[in-house]
Amino acid sequence: MLCAVITLLAFPWKNSWWLNRIQALWARLWCYLTFVPVKVVGLEHIRKHQSYVFVANHQSTFDIFVLYGWLPVVFKWLMKKEVSRIPVVGLACRAAGHIFIDRCHARSAAQSLQAVEEQLKDGICTVIFPEGTRTYDGQMGAFKRGAFQIAWELNLPVIPIHLDGCYQVMNRYAKSVTPHPITATILPEMDLHQYATMEESIEAVRNAIAAEQH
Repeated sequence: MLCAVITLLAFPWKNSWWLNRIQALWARLWCYLTFVPVKVVGLEHIRKHQSYVFVANHQSTFDIFVLYGWLPVVFKWLMKKEVSRIPVVGLACRAAGHIFIDRCHARSAAQSLQAVEEQLKDGICTVIFPEGTRTYDGQMGAFKRGAFQIAWELNLPVIPIHLDGCYQVMNRYAKSVTPHPITATILPEMDLHQYATMEESIEAVRNAIAAEQH
């Protein structure tokens, strides 16, 4: 709640690095206080001042804490509209510049994607879970087009991220946290235009993440 209030008060500086670090501290505290160790591999693949579309598999609520806490870039989430209804937190997310998308209405979704595109410049990135929802059984689902449409139209590189261990910490059915190590593997950036079609690029990114599963 404290971080949410700070974010609300600091909305004129929503793209600042220092505000991003406050939000990252909030995310890291969740992991520290629940005794969940986090390891990040592949940070050298991120170039400074380059805007990216990060895509990651979605195992758990803890995916958000890991990416928010350890991804060393200023980024905007593409969030489902339901998050905006959470008291204070929803307002703070709007103040921070995150984009809410109504997945039930195509027109609203298109407007949300346009809003994201307008922000992705000067090193500002976005992070999207292309599966659209948390896994039900620990296995990775099919990828939706949204994240790739943004990268394709803006000619932005995609960086795949494989998250491992989040499902064991707290799957979608769990009522409590089970301490377990989490590893986030940041893979080399991918240019979607090297593929003939967007469908091929989506499959290539999904395969790159799936290859990291053990």
